Amino acid sequence: MGTELSSLSDNVAEEMKLLRRRLHGAPEPAFEEFKTAALIVEYLQRIPGMEIRTGVGKTGVVGLLSREKKGPCIALRADMDCLPIHETTNLPYASTKPDLMHACGHDGHTTMLLGAAARLASEGGFDGTVHFVFQPAEEWGQGMTSMISDGLGSAIKFDEIYGLHNMPGLPVGQFETRAGAFMGAEDGFQITVHGKGGHASRPHECSDAIVCACSIVSELQSVVSRNINPADLAVVSVTSIAGDNVKNAISSTARIEGDCRHFSDDVSQKIETSIRRIATGVAAAHGCTVDVTYDRVFVPLINDADAVDHCVTAANAVFGAKNVNANGAPMGASEDFARALTLSPGAFAIIGNGDSAPLHNSGYDFNDDALVYGTDWFV
Repeated sequence: MGTELSSLSDNVAEEMKLLRRRLHGAPEPAFEEFKTAALIVEYLQRIPGMEIRTGVGKTGVVGLLSREKKGPCIALRADMDCLPIHETTNLPYASTKPDLMHACGHDGHTTMLLGAAARLASEGGFDGTVHFVFQPAEEWGQGMTSMISDGLGSAIKFDEIYGLHNMPGLPVGQFETRAGAFMGAEDGFQITVHGKGGHASRPHECSDAIVCACSIVSELQSVVSRNINPADLAVVSVTSIAGDNVKNAISSTARIEGDCRHFSDDVSQKIETSIRRIATGVAAAHGCTVDVTYDRVFVPLINDADAVDHCVTAANAVFGAKNVNANGAPMGASEDFARALTLSPGAFAIIGNGDSAPLHNSGYDFNDDALVYGTDWFV
């Protein structure tokens, strides 16, 4: 890692920027964050008094910093993985790996948490214990479950946990959170239609899986509008449809894939029940059958009210009260941090990334001006 990041002193902003850009240029996908984890460990090893656990959730890293006087134990979390997107920024520190990039700012989140670890070690100002949790595989909703299986929340215990995420469109230096439901759950579904294929010139001898699938897609538009209370947020989106892909043959099978967002288990159950009922009924009307798979990938992110108060108190000191929104709007996007909130009370917040490209966009880049805000808030 060189000597330029040996400490966070007078030139903290420049040092953190260098680290962030180094991470940006070497992105790694879910459960393959080996070099990223090694870089994190190398940095944590330079911090006096830091205990380090590796391999937590395969590639996850947890640092532990304690003070002699007993006090509460909190955890601070950042994510490490990248996305399978080809970067188009043409920045001098752009991804060196084709079809992989930090298109969600996890490079920035990791850097802010490392900066916080260094500052807390050098400045003190706290009693008790802090865990610094560097999570793999956030994008696919699997990393936190893997860390929990390896002892996070049991062998690695804490009383509260906090995390943050950058947000394009929100000005740098602004902060938002809310008590209760803040980010949505994500469910995925696949419907496989089984019909009877044949020659395109003899449709009367077939049960066309494509026509059946199209009817199912149309009827799925009623799942939210006719089955879910309008006061409850719910989204059902069909994102893929494919048949046998033979130009002169009627398809014997068709596959429908989609994505659902919501804020409660009750809504999730209603969506699944409706999708299964519609798919089965429409298929029968077309002389077809269906197989339906419904997976719950991300759980709703529910912020603890007292933990949000702590978040806001810290944010008021760092961002200034006029730049803090304690009643931010709930978001349909999902976040794997939600599973950490099943282990203990805690809260998640967003900070401004300014006028950047959207998250998960090939032109996105984390705004280095936000680094000091996130680090100061963690501290």
